[in-house]
Amino acid sequence: MVRALSGHKYKLLVFSLLLAASIISVLLARARIAYSNTNDYSVLIWNLGLAWIPFIFASIAYVVSWSRKLLYLVVPVCAFIWLVFFPNAPYILTDFQHLSTNVNNAPVWFDVLLLLWFAWTGLLLGVVSLHFMQEIVTRTFGRATGWVFTILVTILSSLAIFLGRFYRWNSWDIFGDPLPIVHDIYGWLKHPFSNLRVYGFTLLFTLLFLFVYLAFHAFGRVMQERQFQEADNK
Repeated sequence: MVRALSGHKYKLLVFSLLLAASIISVLLARARIAYSNTNDYSVLIWNLGLAWIPFIFASIAYVVSWSRKLLYLVVPVCAFIWLVFFPNAPYILTDFQHLSTNVNNAPVWFDVLLLLWFAWTGLLLGVVSLHFMQEIVTRTFGRATGWVFTILVTILSSLAIFLGRFYRWNSWDIFGDPLPIVHDIYGWLKHPFSNLRVYGFTLLFTLLFLFVYLAFHAFGRVMQERQFQEADNK
């Protein structure tokens, strides 16, 4: 048991850090609510809970994917649920717009730090869950397909974030009432020059998330190279 866990110690460390960051974020939000005697930023707790859903299903898919018997049965279901809820993780970055409205009930510096805790925690939940899913696709279909998958998911999630922030659609609306969402997207495609804001937001958010994702990916490679160098020097 101990030997099996030691082989995944860094994954367990990442999970522990994300859990700790989530707890700190919630405590800060509760302190903000108590201090201001308002429900400002209480929605952040809900958004963070939604950000954990893709992480949980990506983790399940990652563990199950090592079994050939379950790979083509469980992973597709987990991958679908993960894809539907994945935009909720980086979505929290857009909550910074609340700074323009909730400015009188607490110090601005506290609100900035509060939003940073939530935004970075949500962003990291997204980065880790996407890494798990990319690794599954890479093992199954190859490295090139893995990166195509990552880019497409980032573009789709950026578009979904726009739908959520400005059109107020939620992930579960895909199951309950998908036709209006399709209608909105069709309108953007039919009249692109009348919806440049959609394309601009999608492009900029995609570039931002990909930059963060590639930075973490490169840092992971640096750490692997360091371990290999240390092993060679022994």
